[in-house]
Order: sequence, then C-alpha cells, then structure tokens
Amino acid sequence: MMVNISNKKVPMPEQDPQVRNGNFHEVAQGYTPEMAMEEAERCLQCKHKPCMNGCPVRVRIPEFIEQVAQGNFGEAYDIIASTNNLPAICGRVCPQENQCEQLCVRGIKGEPVAIGRLERFVADWYMANRHLEKPEVETRNQKVAVVGSGPASLACAGDLAKMGYQVTVFEAFHVPGGVLMYGIPEFRLPKALVQKEIANLKTLGVEIRTNMVIGKIYDIDELMREQNYEAVFIGTGAGLPSFMKIPGENLNGVYSANEFLTRINLMKAYKFPDCDTPVKVGRKVAVIGGGNVAMDAARSAKRLGAEDVYIVYRRSEQELPARAEEYHHACEEGIKMKFLTNPTAILGTENGYVRALQCVEMELGEPDASGRRRPVTKKDSEFELDVDTVIMAIGQSPNPLIKSTQGLATQDWGGIVVDSESMATSIPGVFAGGDAVTGAATVILAMGAGKQAASAIDTYLQGKLQDPENPACFFTVTKPEN
Repeated sequence: MMVNISNKKVPMPEQDPQVRNGNFHEVAQGYTPEMAMEEAERCLQCKHKPCMNGCPVRVRIPEFIEQVAQGNFGEAYDIIASTNNLPAICGRVCPQENQCEQLCVRGIKGEPVAIGRLERFVADWYMANRHLEKPEVETRNQKVAVVGSGPASLACAGDLAKMGYQVTVFEAFHVPGGVLMYGIPEFRLPKALVQKEIANLKTLGVEIRTNMVIGKIYDIDELMREQNYEAVFIGTGAGLPSFMKIPGENLNGVYSANEFLTRINLMKAYKFPDCDTPVKVGRKVAVIGGGNVAMDAARSAKRLGAEDVYIVYRRSEQELPARAEEYHHACEEGIKMKFLTNPTAILGTENGYVRALQCVEMELGEPDASGRRRPVTKKDSEFELDVDTVIMAIGQSPNPLIKSTQGLATQDWGGIVVDSESMATSIPGVFAGGDAVTGAATVILAMGAGKQAASAIDTYLQGKLQDPENPACFFTVTKPEN
C-alpha cells in the first residue's frame, strides 16, 4: 500500500504570538510522539546521507530518524549522543536550515525533513523518561583543564571525559553554560534544560568549578605548571561588546546587548523584584543590528513591557543575518523593522537620558568584501526616531584577559590563532576553539571546534606518553603577519 508523504514538515506547536510576547515561556512547544513519528516517515534514508555533511558534529542523522519512525526513541537518543553531547540545546538553537536541512534531498521538491525538531524531541523524551548512566571507560591519570563553559568547552569536556581523562571546567560566572545561559533568552532555550544537559556531563565525570576567572585567579601557565594540567582548552567565547562609537553612547538608557541579555537571562531580571537584578526598559526601544542577538534583545524588550520596539538595520531584509525563524517570530510578536537605516547619534535630555535616535536612510551599492551589497547613505535623509532605550547588538569580541596570556598568538581583533586541523595554539599543550577563535558564530560550529580539539588533545597526550623526552607539541602556530 502506497503511503502519501507530505511535502511539508509537520507543523511545530507554538504559543500564540499575542500571548507569548507577554511571557518568557518557551515559544515552540515541541512535537508529540505521534508528530515525531509522522515527520520521521518523511526521511528518504538516502544511501549517501548528504544531511550529515552539513552537521559540524556529524550526527548520524538518517540512523536516528529511522529509529524515531519506529518509535524507538531511546535508541534514537543513543545514536545522537554518540557524537553530540548537547542534543536538546542543538535541537533548539542550531541553524539547521543552513546546515543539515539545507542538504536534505526531501527539500528539493518541498520542505526538508525537520531534523532539528526531531533531535529536540528525542532529547526531551530522553530527559523525561531515562537517566544517563556513566559509561565504563578506561580511566587515564592525565588532567585536562577547560577554560569557559560555553558550547565549545562543553563539547570538548564531554568527549575528553568519554575518553577517560580527568577534566575540570573553569567558569568565570556563578553558573556554568556560557552564552547558553547569559545570551539566549528563556523563551528560546529554557535554562533548566541547559543545566540538565550540563548535569549529564557531570555524570560522565566532568568537574565544573564556577567563579573561576582564568587570567585573574590562575593564568594558563599556572594551570599547567602549578596545577598539573597536561593540556588546556580555551573556550571563553566572545563576550566583549562592540559599540558604534557615535555620540551619545554614554547616555542613560544605552545598553550593550551583552549586558541587557545577561541581566535578563542569567540574572533573571524578568522576574524582578523576585530576583535581585533589575533592568530598565522604556516605552520605545531601538535595537541596533540584524543578527540573532538583536532579535533576542528586541523580543525580550517587548516581553518586559516596551510599547514599541524597533530593529534598526543598515541593510535590507534580504541581507538580514538572523535566522529566518527568529525574524518570523519577531515580526509575529509585533517587533517593527527599520531596514536601510543607520544611526548617527543618540540624542539625550538635559538630565542625561536617551530621548531619540538620530538616523540616516541608506541604499545598497556594490558588494563589499563579505559579498553583501554595501550600504550607502542617502543624501539629506536625516531623521529622528523617538526612543528612550537603545540596545547595541552589533557584535562581540573575545575575552581580553586570555589575549594577555604570555606566548599566546592572537589576531589584532582579539581572536586566538590556532592550527585549523588540530585547534592548537602557539603554546604547546594549549588548544582553543569556538567564538574565542572565530568571533561570534553559532552554537553548533563552536561545538564542532570543541570536538575537533578534544580529538587533537587525545593525540597530543598519547604522543607525550609514547615519547616522554619530546613533550613539545606536534605542530607550530605563529601569529600571521598583517
């Protein structure tokens, strides 16, 4: 009997936009088992598995989907977890549309298989129905330090623990999770879920030490020389905010997106006064930028009571770097888009508070180095946008404390220089990955770098065991010339 397979994904249940823009509960509600099995039936089980080529952590996608189709959700989880230590997180925040789903053959004539939604379903089902048990591995006496606890670090730590190494994660904040905790809002990524994923890593044997600012309490050299860590992975992310350097950025009511989102997400400002950290949001808010961070900040401001929230972006809708899903959700929630608009100054009151954003209109010219059409100012197009809060979401750079490490080669903008294959730095035994190397990117790319580094650290440490008289690293990294 022929089964009629839909060309469209099984829709994801969601909160109504006019309800969810007043709360911080998760927007997407997740598949039921029946929905997941129906969606899994859409997979063609391609022999060459093109979808896997789009996954930075090489999840065995057709295999786990086949198990979902059969209702074997536990088996599906085991397949995913063999390469991905954070499936519940990846299923929610990875840009699947530009990675695995982009290569799905089903997408040639219709919509691709909802790989991300299925991964999320499997991970959520496992958390609700099973408990992770520590696998039996051969214990190794070598210690590895992991600096930072964002996605790159967690992926690296998890893989090393599975290999039997003694892994300690050093986190500067009071809770682990990095950008997963301070950067991504509750309505996209529930924080209790992040901590459950981290608890699974602890089950694997990973030790996590919080309130440990590496670069202040210990530097990298002290971790290796005094604390006896034989290898170090640096995954400190990109938490240093960028500003436009326009007049008025020191006015009251101007935030970096980092501060704004950290107050809301990590410090629970949306629960104030039940939590200690407040955040002041005015009636009219402008968010400068067009990426996912800008969408997160704008949608958070709306939930905190702002009447009008604008995304101010100097290019057009076609060049918008945010995920299509996040842009779509923002529009549904009433966020107003000011495309081809560039701020030139923030105007203030006599008391030093924001009163307006001075802008110019833009038009697109020839492509720049990024391949996107370069925005050019329209003559005599100045205007004022009436706002009392401005949030800068135009990018971040790496932690400057790590850049000061003696002997560590870095780019002029702060990124750590690494060997692209091994993620090794210029210091023997020290590796790095994620946003600390690339600048702000995606969770899954950071995880891929962490896994790559874990494999190289294993090779490095085993090499030291085999040749104790030559402990030097097996590659050379130097800072590139300008």
